[in-house]
Amino acid sequence: MKKTLLFFVLLMTSMAATSLFAQVPPPPPPNHGTSGNQPGGNTPIGGGLFILLGLGATYGGKKLYNMSQDKLNENSNRKQN
Repeated sequence: MKKTLLFFVLLMTSMAATSLFAQVPPPPPPNHGTSGNQPGGNTPIGGGLFILLGLGATYGGKKLYNMSQDKLNENSNRKQN
């Protein structure tokens, strides 16, 4: 019963996906961009990008450190036995 229900939910979702496209935004006015108003906004992403890269590197380093500590503990336990 669960498989049948899941099949119908996925079928209805895939059929409805084609009719749920968003509308295209209207074109910008003719003088758009001459006063510094650029399309897409002027959001600086450089600072946030470097923060995320730093956090990812820190997380990966911590995982590698923990893995190496686990291997050292495992090897020392084997030598003691």
